[in-house]
Amino acid sequence: MTLAEKAAAKARPDTAPAEDRPPLGDRIYREPAAELPEVDIPVPEGGPEQVPVHVAWAAVMGTVRSVTKGQKVTEGPARFNYRGVDDALNVFGPACRAHGVLVLPVRVEPSYRDTKTSTGKDTRECTVLVTYRIYGPTGDYLEVQAAGESLDTQDKGSAKAQAVALRTLLFHAGLVPTRDQDPDATSVERGEAPVRPAASYVEEICHPKTSVQRLLQIKYELTQSRQLGAMVTNETGDEEAIGALVNRIGRERQTGSTG
Repeated sequence: MTLAEKAAAKARPDTAPAEDRPPLGDRIYREPAAELPEVDIPVPEGGPEQVPVHVAWAAVMGTVRSVTKGQKVTEGPARFNYRGVDDALNVFGPACRAHGVLVLPVRVEPSYRDTKTSTGKDTRECTVLVTYRIYGPTGDYLEVQAAGESLDTQDKGSAKAQAVALRTLLFHAGLVPTRDQDPDATSVERGEAPVRPAASYVEEICHPKTSVQRLLQIKYELTQSRQLGAMVTNETGDEEAIGALVNRIGRERQTGSTG
């Protein structure tokens, strides 16, 4: 196989049989993307009209009237339609060229955090705040910001997060509707979530693989449900307040990890 053929194979969407795909917890499977329609917006003869940037951007908004959610996530716990960055660029690119508008990133502020998937695979979370300048045909500009977030198991988290930020900027600053059903068209009556009993935490608290971070989270949950004083049977069979139990086990784990 030539280098070109290898590159083409890697670029193809994940169409392998289900048994050959990575575990669902490690990726979101998307249907092969449909070919994007050709958007041809001619540049006016003589070049774009020389107007202030806010007028030029309003002209771009007038050109891009709506973008439907044509892409689909078809596997995993969530099934939903979405509009990708290519959907945004496919329509905003020609519209911006026709009206003499440039959208340029001028500052990227990233932050990173190590996380894991539901199957325990190491991942890296990247969040970015990107500052953009939208230049008009006369050289004046608007300065705007957009945020993006991604979760990646390799080295593409920064690029993905910036792509999300750009998509968000174009759709939000362009006020582009989806023509989907309005969220207020249906309603769901919220109910009260049941409170988890204090006794149900004991096994998890005493389990040797429960991390200190999880113990802190359990203490927070018990505090929120006002159950820190609830009496439970501890790992030795004695009665002990759940708050005292989680504090004691937490100190033991912390001492053991640093000793």
